[in-house]
Amino acid sequence: MFAGKPVIGITSSSNFVATEGKAPRQLVLNKDYVHAIEVAGGIPVVACEECPGLFAQMCDGLLMTGGPDVAPACYGQEVLNDSVKPDPQRDAYEKELLDAYLPTGKPIFAICRGMQYLNVLLGGTLHQDLELESGWNHRDKTIKHPVEAEEGSLLFRFFGKEFLVNTIHHQAVDQLGEGLRATARSPKGIIEAYEHTTRPIFATQFHPEKLSNCSWDGTTPNFQPLFDYFIQLTLEKAKGR
Repeated sequence: MFAGKPVIGITSSSNFVATEGKAPRQLVLNKDYVHAIEVAGGIPVVACEECPGLFAQMCDGLLMTGGPDVAPACYGQEVLNDSVKPDPQRDAYEKELLDAYLPTGKPIFAICRGMQYLNVLLGGTLHQDLELESGWNHRDKTIKHPVEAEEGSLLFRFFGKEFLVNTIHHQAVDQLGEGLRATARSPKGIIEAYEHTTRPIFATQFHPEKLSNCSWDGTTPNFQPLFDYFIQLTLEKAKGR
């Protein structure tokens, strides 16, 4: 906490995949994540792939962001095909970060790749190439598709049973990790959200930060309430420490 506000750690992506690892490593982050946390009342701080243990201690909440594929080796599989493009350094850093952060019991909000990687660290698996394995292309940024939320879930509470979301992902959750339950699915049954049964952890496969605030185009719900809820969770947890 600082000045009465929770400090929210945000994971960053890199230029590794875009440059095939041939350029000096640069860290990148879409500002929509940062803005959504600030609007909700948190203090956003980017992890920058350094000091995972100290960073985990400093943060009151962790926002795991989107990015490249998760390496299949992380969940005991061989690479399916050339479409699978992971960032090994990011995988390694985020494992160290979560190994330090998960035991604290502090809240986590995971988005897209963040949802996938957290699922893997909790013992789950992924569809490596969703289009090949399911026949659905979920990488078209211009498409909005419906999802159906489970009654009693966080998404159901804020947005109702059925609503539209964006679709910007190559991989998806297959087998859920320990303690996780699916809370929303696409029409084809693809898991679009999950929540932990005992921990303050929730995740979306879609990108709510791109459907909030100045990025909201009115074709979907405004998903800022998810970030507001996340900040409230961190405040409640901080006060209970």
